[in-house]
Amino acid sequence: MTSPKTDLRVIRTRKLIMDSFIELSSKKEFKDITVKDITTEAMINRATFYYHFEDIYDLLEKVLSEVLLVNLNDDFLQHNELNEEAFVIIFKAITNFQKSLSNRCHRGYEETIARIIREQLEIIFYKMLLKQHATTENEALKMTAVILSWGIYGASIEWKNNIQERQPEEFIKSAIPYLLAGIDSQDNVL
Repeated sequence: MTSPKTDLRVIRTRKLIMDSFIELSSKKEFKDITVKDITTEAMINRATFYYHFEDIYDLLEKVLSEVLLVNLNDDFLQHNELNEEAFVIIFKAITNFQKSLSNRCHRGYEETIARIIREQLEIIFYKMLLKQHATTENEALKMTAVILSWGIYGASIEWKNNIQERQPEEFIKSAIPYLLAGIDSQDNVL
């Protein structure tokens, strides 16, 4: 039994649409980009666009998710434990992602961007926690992943808004012992 292969033309066309959207987003506000703009830039027809994406909001979500996963070095994180190095890599990736977005004029879509970041972080944290605790799916681990995703996202917003003169890794490192050891056991860490 063979698995179906993905048609390379489909992959290339999807990438072309996404790249065209990224190019346009560096020139125009998201609210001003139309499907026609994207199809013109990509030199495709509307039917091809709608074959790959439901609408422009679906395209935005897919582009942001894929760019974020590239920034997060998903392969590294899926094969490592949740330790100081992982927290630093995740935090740096999130802050770099947010800096690149601020240069691309996605104002007004902070909620969408925040949701995508938190969802991706939650998935990554949950996989790492499952691997580290060698357990089957667990509600406590899911809740821990949610808390970590919101916390890291919130810390990245705090860094972006107030403390950009410090490097992201310097900013997050002081909190890592508390994240790894837990609040109650901080007497041993301090």
